[in-house]
Parts: sequence; C-alpha cells; structure tokens
Amino acid sequence: MELTRENLQNLRQDYRSAQLSENEVHSDPMQQFKKWFTDALDSQLYEPNVMTLATADSDSKPRARIVLLKGFDENGFVFFTNYESKKGQDLIENPQAALVFFWAELERQVRIEGVVSKVDAQVSADYFHSRPVGSQIGALVSPQSRVISDRDILEDKVKEVSAEYEGKEIPRPAHWGGYLVEPTYIEFWQGRTSRLHDRIAYDLTEGEWMIKRLAP
Repeated sequence: MELTRENLQNLRQDYRSAQLSENEVHSDPMQQFKKWFTDALDSQLYEPNVMTLATADSDSKPRARIVLLKGFDENGFVFFTNYESKKGQDLIENPQAALVFFWAELERQVRIEGVVSKVDAQVSADYFHSRPVGSQIGALVSPQSRVISDRDILEDKVKEVSAEYEGKEIPRPAHWGGYLVEPTYIEFWQGRTSRLHDRIAYDLTEGEWMIKRLAP
C-alpha cells in the first residue's frame, strides 16, 4: 500500500472484544494487574511483559524505550538495566517513571506512574545469574548508551570476557541491576467501539487507592 497522508489517517481499528466497569474491578490495582497479566499469558501473547518505560532528566526532558517486566508484587514493578545508561542517569536525577503495557490482541492498555528505587543487591545478583551466559557477558561488556566506533569493539570484548570466565561464575557488574517502580497511579484501559473506551484509574491518596472512571 502506498503511504499517503490519507492512508495514514484512515488507519484505525474499532474495539469490540470486552468492557470494563469500576463495579467489577478488584479494589487493589496490583490484583487487577495480576488478573490482566494472567489473561495476557493465557492468551499466549508474544512477550506480554514488554513495556514502555518513560523517564525524564532534571530538565524535564523525556525519554522512552522498551524494557521487560521481570517481576511484580504488592510493592510494585521490577525491571533490570545498566545503571550507567541514559535511563539510569535520568533516574538518579529524577527518580520517577511511567510504564505502559499494550496488549493489542486483548484491546487493553495499562498505564503506571510511580517512584523508582534500586532493588536489593542480592535480588539483582540472583536475577543476573539466572540469565543466559551470553546475556550476562553482554551486560558486563556493553557501555550502554555510550558512543562506540563500531560493533567490533563489542565482539572483541565478548571474546575476551568469554575466555576469561570460561567454566567460572560471571560476577554481576556493579553498574547493572534492578529497579522497583512503586506505583502511585495505575490506569486500566479497555478498548470500546467508536473510541468510547473504558478507563478505570486507581489514584493513591493518603495511602488509600481511590477508583475513578475517566472519560476516553
């Protein structure tokens, strides 16, 4: 199909698969998220733990990228990364973030806003050593977000580190680990026909979750 402004403007999908009522959701947003995430797993969606992570630096300059959810419980949402990356630097300057999940096949979206802190070092170490060896080596050798002259630099470093740690445990680098996003706001979005979508928001107010319906 030829890409024209008209063709682009006419790209749309009418959502009809489900609905969402504030009278039916769980009073605890983490339990509601667990239900929806389980639905995504049961539907065998491709990488349902893919999420957009948005951060901002001290000048409020925003950045967004895709990362993977690696855990969640009553405390919040966990992901792992290089602490010296741009996202890591943003979180030093401004320890707040937003997450977005979009499960197109279920016509669902979840938006999360919260405060970010590093997870315990042992949690990071345990997860690091559960990863494939190639991923461990990649975390060790990559100066994430920094300019490099070519890919050969990485390939050569991988060979060097692979030889150094052959048959040995690879230590978790100090610059790599996990973050916890403790939510203060969670919104569940269910696509509906004619763009009149259902939006149910949980807003943490004085330690209590307040449930609200938002206009689409």
